[in-house]
Amino acid sequence: MNQPFAYIHPEAKIAKNVVIEPFVTIDKGVEIGEGTWIGPNVTIMEGARIGKNCKIFPGTVIAAEPQDLKFEGEESLAIIGDNTTIRENVTVNRGTKASGKTIVGNYCLLMANAHVAHDCVVGDHAILVNNVALAGHVEIGEWAILGGLSAVHQFVKIGRHVMVSGGTLVRKDIPPFVKAAKEPIQYVGVNSIGLRRRGFMSETINQIQDIYRVIFQKVNNVSAALEMIEAEMPASPERDEIILFIKNSPRGIIKGYKQKI
Repeated sequence: MNQPFAYIHPEAKIAKNVVIEPFVTIDKGVEIGEGTWIGPNVTIMEGARIGKNCKIFPGTVIAAEPQDLKFEGEESLAIIGDNTTIRENVTVNRGTKASGKTIVGNYCLLMANAHVAHDCVVGDHAILVNNVALAGHVEIGEWAILGGLSAVHQFVKIGRHVMVSGGTLVRKDIPPFVKAAKEPIQYVGVNSIGLRRRGFMSETINQIQDIYRVIFQKVNNVSAALEMIEAEMPASPERDEIILFIKNSPRGIIKGYKQKI
């Protein structure tokens, strides 16, 4: 860890077996867990909390001040979970007084040039492909994948196991287990391949498909669709997760490909 060409503030807390390459800057109050590798020319600023066994590639900046004119210098955090890989030139800003923290979960992959703005929450195993940009207060569910050059509007929520096509502008919430694409963004099917890879049974995937047929194809009114699903479809964790997500979506969810845009 004793890298003569790196600057490490004496108040930083660096665990055992952390590798710090040349020309790294680590500010005061930073905490880095065991086994993490910090590549050359990485800047880790005050408020960063980085977990175990992470890999952070050159040019990345963690915990810079939010790009938010309402920020008044309050203390806040940028938290990176364990076993997460952050590729070249990624920026993860710390939180504001709204939540106090920005969170990237465990086993995530943030590819080159991705940006995670203040107060975002990125769930475990999520993947942000090259040049994905998250505005402030965005929530990304576990196992979600956002294709390259996607841009997500502030306060948008994206559910678990969602697949977003590259180059997509995400202005509405995306409920769990679906694929989203096109401009304006639309529902284009269930992420069945991804669900099978993660161990979902065929019966569960079929039920998810039936639910979204009601929401996006059979009934034009979302509230009426949810009432039909609750009345006619057997309860399951996936059914209840979809219903709860949509009911708690203040921005509203994306449209279906059979509906007018």
